[in-house]
Amino acid sequence: VQLQASGGGLVQAGGSLRLSCAASGGTFSSYVVAWFRQGPGKEREFVATISWGYSRTFYADSVKGRFTISRDSAKNTVYLQMDSLKPEDTAVYYCAARRTVLIGRTSVSEYDYWGQGTQVTVFS
Repeated sequence: VQLQASGGGLVQAGGSLRLSCAASGGTFSSYVVAWFRQGPGKEREFVATISWGYSRTFYADSVKGRFTISRDSAKNTVYLQMDSLKPEDTAVYYCAARRTVLIGRTSVSEYDYWGQGTQVTVFS
């Protein structure tokens, strides 16, 4: 399984960005895909996750109501729409995957496949 994250950039506070995670090398109907982020000097933290087959979602409290995770099965791609961005959202964002139908997994160690990061910088 290969994951390719893209879509990061520089944005002013209050603005929006959409990240993409293109998946290949597997049948993803029984996978969960998540977004994590790692800010400067911080540990990698959970952001959001979606079950590919049922499209169930789960969010970290810090992004709930501002970020939306979704997937396009035809394109084998998971998106993270980020609205009302804040400077504290600045981080390298990573997508990750695990072969399971259960969402709610928020630990880095629970995911088997990782994409490279994409930098998101929010300035005030």
